[in-house]
Amino acid sequence: MKVAFTIAKRFLTYSKGQTLAIMLGIAIGVSVQIFIGLLITGLQTGLIDKTVGNSAHIIVTQVDDEAFSVTQSGFKPVDDFTSISYAVDGALVVRVGDTSASALLRSADEGALAIYDYEEKLTAGRLPQTDDEVILGNLLAEELGVDVGDTVTLQTFTNETREVTVTGVFDLSVAAINERWMVGTPSGAQSLFGLGNNVTSIEIQVKDVFAADALALTLKDELRSGYSVVDWKSQNESLLSGLNGQSISSLMIQIFVLISVVLGIASVLAITVLQKSKQIGILKAMGINDTKASLIFLFQGLILGIFGALLGVALGVGLLVSFTTFARNPDGTALIPITFDVPFILFSAGVALVSAMVASLIPANRTRKLSPIEVIRNG
Repeated sequence: MKVAFTIAKRFLTYSKGQTLAIMLGIAIGVSVQIFIGLLITGLQTGLIDKTVGNSAHIIVTQVDDEAFSVTQSGFKPVDDFTSISYAVDGALVVRVGDTSASALLRSADEGALAIYDYEEKLTAGRLPQTDDEVILGNLLAEELGVDVGDTVTLQTFTNETREVTVTGVFDLSVAAINERWMVGTPSGAQSLFGLGNNVTSIEIQVKDVFAADALALTLKDELRSGYSVVDWKSQNESLLSGLNGQSISSLMIQIFVLISVVLGIASVLAITVLQKSKQIGILKAMGINDTKASLIFLFQGLILGIFGALLGVALGVGLLVSFTTFARNPDGTALIPITFDVPFILFSAGVALVSAMVASLIPANRTRKLSPIEVIRNG
């Protein structure tokens, strides 16, 4: 094996330009696989985060949309739930002088603060601390012409009224929410709508967002009858279809790049067999058997694969660093959040190495068929 390895190195160093071209071809294939794979993954992660990152993954309500007791519903938290909000919400009218607007008052317990991240989304002021304090969406505040410290009147459809102080303004980056939502304390919302200790929904975030549908089915089986359980996947089928299309497109690109690399290596090494047929014939005549002659090209594939994969990883990581550095939103955040997935990068390098070895099997097999007498006789 040492002899075959030494000859393989000499063959590669003899045609340095050809060797570098093969390594560059492997490197480009690896870099494209890393760049496309992590770019698509980052894009999908960003879309999922924008869609359900600050919203409930599972929502439990009564079928008749009435308030209910959490205890009587049979709801039991499990380890797969990361945040649970026992929510109270109701429609009402907000009045400021002669100006009025319809709004949705929502409660903010610890679970809701974790799910919707209200504190981070505040553009002014602070969170409500008492029953007569609320925060508003920025578009609703603009429509009413109010700011932090102003007083507004809430009127429910049962003619219950309450004056509250605006302590903050938030922006959840969703126009429909910013136009209608106002947020208060749970006890304040319950007393205003006359719900006692009941809630109008249970909102849940889970560890694995893609397991939300399975968890929703399990939860529905455990709850008593009369409750509706909706997960985000059933409400975003078009988004999931688009993500699936992206994944398939990314996989197809990587496969075709891989096939191109394999064919390129195989064709170049096959030509090398023809170029070096006389030397191989002489080596066989000197006593090297078919197995060792084949190992020459297998070692060539191994060497090309290792150095090509290393160069490809460096090139791919460099492309990703450049992309994340220069592709920025106006606010300075990354256009597409990309995580450097080390296992995926190592997998891509490993695939390239295996591909180079597989490509070298074709010329290695062809070497076996070379007859030293015919090669020497034909020159």
